[in-house]
Amino acid sequence: LTTFLVISRRCSRNKNMKNTTSLPEFHFIQLSEDPDLQTVVFGLLLSMYILTLFGNLLIILTVSSDSHLHTPMYFFLSNLSMVDIGFISTTVPRVIVDIHVHCPVISYLGCLTQMSLLIIFACMDDMLLAVMAYDRFVAICHPLYYQAIMNPSCCGVLVLGSFLVSLLELLLHYVAVLKFYNFEKYNEISNFFCGSSEVLKLACFDSVICNIVRYCIGTIFGLLPISGIIFSYFKIISSIMRSSSSSGKYKTFSTCGSHLSIVCMFYGTALGVYFGSSLSHSTKSNAVASVMYTLVTPMLNPFIYSLRNKDIKSALRKILSRVC
Repeated sequence: LTTFLVISRRCSRNKNMKNTTSLPEFHFIQLSEDPDLQTVVFGLLLSMYILTLFGNLLIILTVSSDSHLHTPMYFFLSNLSMVDIGFISTTVPRVIVDIHVHCPVISYLGCLTQMSLLIIFACMDDMLLAVMAYDRFVAICHPLYYQAIMNPSCCGVLVLGSFLVSLLELLLHYVAVLKFYNFEKYNEISNFFCGSSEVLKLACFDSVICNIVRYCIGTIFGLLPISGIIFSYFKIISSIMRSSSSSGKYKTFSTCGSHLSIVCMFYGTALGVYFGSSLSHSTKSNAVASVMYTLVTPMLNPFIYSLRNKDIKSALRKILSRVC
C-alpha cells in the first residue's frame, strides 16, 4: 500500500512539475500497451509472484524441518530459494504497481537501488549454481572425501564468498555508472526494470566504451561461473562413463538433471539479455527474455527440484501428514 501511494504521488507530481525536477527520471517500457491485455498481464504476474513465494518458502521450510535434508546440497538449495525470493521481489511488485497506476516511472535513486539489489541477487544466483555444481562434483567424483571437504565451515565460506563476489560486481557497476555519468533529465529504459546493462548504456555517452565495460564485467562474473559448472560436469560425466553400473549412471544423471535444467534456463536468458542489449534493437524481445530469468526461472526452481527429488517429496509428505 505504501509503495502504491508513493508511486501515485510521484506520478501526479510528474504531470504538473516536469520542469522543476533536478534529478533524472527513468521511464520503463510496458509489457503491453493494450489496456485489456494489461489486466491479463497484471493478474498473470501477481499469480506467478505468489506461486514463486509459496514454492520457494516451501522448499526452505521443508529443508529446515527435516533433519535428513541437513546436507550441503540442500543447504545450498535453501539458500538459492532465499535468493530467488529476493530476486523476484526486486522487480515484480514494482511492475504490478506500475501497471495498476499506469505510471512506469522510477526516480534516479530508486533506479540505482533496484539495480543494486538485482546485481546482488543475480550474482548470488550465478555463484550458488556454480557452488552446487562443485558440490555434485565432489559428491560423485570424490565420495570418500565428501564429508571432509564439504563440511559446515566450507559450506558457510562458499555462501559468504558468493555474497562478497556479488558485492564486488555491484562495486564495479557503480564505478562504471558514476564514472560515465551522462543521464538526461528523462531517460527511457528498454525493459521493465533497471537492469545493470540498461543503466550502463544510458550512463555512457560512448557506446564503444559502454560495450567494453559491459563485456568485461559480464565475462568475469558470468562466464567464469559457467566455466566452473562446465568443468564440474565434464569431470562428473567422465566419472559416470567409467562406471559399469547402469543403475548408478541413471541415479547420478537424475541427481544432476534438476540442476542442469535451472542452469540452462537462467544462464541462457540472463546472459542473452545482458550481452544482447547492445546488439538487439528489439525492446520486446529483451523484455520477454527478462521475464524468463527474473520470473519464470525462480518460479520453476522449487517445482523442478521437488518433482525430481525423492528426498524432497518424502519430506513434503511428512509435513503434509503432520498438517492433515
